[in-house]
Amino acid sequence: MQSHFTYFIKALLFLILAAVLAVFIFIYSGLYQIGADVPHNKGTFWLLETLRERSVAKAAAKVHVPDDLSSPARLLRGGPDYNEMCVSCHLSPFTSETDFTKGLYPSPPDLTKISSQKLNEKQRDQRRFWIIKHGIKASAMPSWAPGHDDQRIWDIVAFLKKLPELSPEQYQILTARGSEESPHSH
Repeated sequence: MQSHFTYFIKALLFLILAAVLAVFIFIYSGLYQIGADVPHNKGTFWLLETLRERSVAKAAAKVHVPDDLSSPARLLRGGPDYNEMCVSCHLSPFTSETDFTKGLYPSPPDLTKISSQKLNEKQRDQRRFWIIKHGIKASAMPSWAPGHDDQRIWDIVAFLKKLPELSPEQYQILTARGSEESPHSH
């Protein structure tokens, strides 16, 4: 006669195997609506958001923030890069949406607004740097590391810190790239 413990273990293993099989059947069935024009269900959305937030928080916690993020030089170097690389998704002080943002799901954050996340300044800077450098899988946020060194990424972070305070006129001035200045002259 089998002990209750052995029976319990066998039943548990069977349930786990059945659950794994059910997940594989669901994945291969093609029933899940993957199109960007159909929002995730609440459970999937929670799972993906939580996974992203916890992963970025853990990885970004190791990032050393430079002391000179408020320097005018960083702001002036970061503005043109933001305008060329980021504005079509993350907007400017005089746009509320673009053709590109209308079709993205999930919607990219509007970086012209102050973040609603309850983070201190260092955490916000660390996360911005990490996300710009590494990107976010399956979100349309690319990794900018292959063509941009850390200094250039920190320049963009410096600009992001000021972006919510900028008027459209200030934005235009800070994002203009001089004709003698190339994007790679940092």
